[in-house]
Amino acid sequence: MRPAPASVDRPQPSSATATAPEGQRFAGVVTMVGSGLSNQTGAALGSLAFPVLGPLGVVAVRQYVAALVLLAVGRPGLHRFTWWQWRPVLLLAVVFGTMNLSLYTAIDRIGLGLAVTLEFLGPLTIALAAARRRTDACCAAVAAAGVVTLMRPQPSTDYVGMGLGLLAAVCWASYILLNRTVGQRIPGAGGSAAAAGVSALMFLPVGIAVVLHRPPTLSAVGYAVAAGVLSSAVPYLADLFTLRRVPAQAFGLFMSVNPVLAAVVGLVGLGQRLGWAEWAGIGAVVAANSLSIATRRG
Repeated sequence: MRPAPASVDRPQPSSATATAPEGQRFAGVVTMVGSGLSNQTGAALGSLAFPVLGPLGVVAVRQYVAALVLLAVGRPGLHRFTWWQWRPVLLLAVVFGTMNLSLYTAIDRIGLGLAVTLEFLGPLTIALAAARRRTDACCAAVAAAGVVTLMRPQPSTDYVGMGLGLLAAVCWASYILLNRTVGQRIPGAGGSAAAAGVSALMFLPVGIAVVLHRPPTLSAVGYAVAAGVLSSAVPYLADLFTLRRVPAQAFGLFMSVNPVLAAVVGLVGLGQRLGWAEWAGIGAVVAANSLSIATRRG
C-alpha cells in the first residue's frame, strides 16, 4: 500500500548501488523492513479512526500529510508548469485520491491483509504484462489462483469490499503508468509533489464536511495523522535511502512481502484472523511476484 506511498514514482538506483559496502546494504535491508512495517502499521492505526471519521475522513487527513511532506521535498515550481505538464499531474491527483479511498474503505470492510493483497495485484499486473517469458505466464497463473482462492464464494464474502480492493489495484497500476509520464514531463519529484498537493485540495471540502458532520475526537485525529506519517512520509523517505544502498531487484523482492506484513499487522494489531485459504491466497500472490522478480535478468 505504498503509494502512498508510499506514493511517488520510485527513484532509480545509481550504479554505485551494486558495489555498495555490506554495511550499507544491511542498513538498506533494515530500512526496508522498517518501511514496510511502518506502512502497514499506519494503515492499521488509520482504521482505528474509522468509527469517528470514517474511511473518507481518514483518507482526507492522510492526503493532507502526504501533500505537506511531498511539497516540502519536491518543491515544485507550479507557476512554470505548462498545460501539457498539468494534464498528467491532474490525472495523477485523481488516481492518488481514489486509490487511497478505495483501499481504506476496503480495509474497513474486508480487513488489512486481504485489502492490501488485492491492491498489490496492480503493480504485479503491470510487471507481468510487460514480460514475454514462460516463467511470467506461470507466475500470472499462480497469482490468479491466489485471487480465486481469496474471492471464492462464501456466506460471509463481502464482494463490495473485494471490488474496492480490486479498484485500488487498478488505481495503483494507473498510478505507476501516470507517474512515468509525469516523470518524463517534469524533472525530479516536482510532478508527484504537485499531484499530492492537488489531491489534498480536492479532499479539503471532504475534511470540512466530515468535521461538521462528525466532530472528531483528539484520538481519532491522532490516528489519522499517524496513518499519514507512517504510510506516506516514512515509506517515501525510507525508499529514497534504500534505493541508494540496495539493488533494485532486491528492493522489488522485499516489496512483494508487503501483503504478508499487512496480514501479520492486521492479526497482531487489530485481531483480524485469516483462515488457511486466505493465507494460501496471499502466499500465492506473494510467490508469483517474488518468482517473477527473482528470475528476471538485469
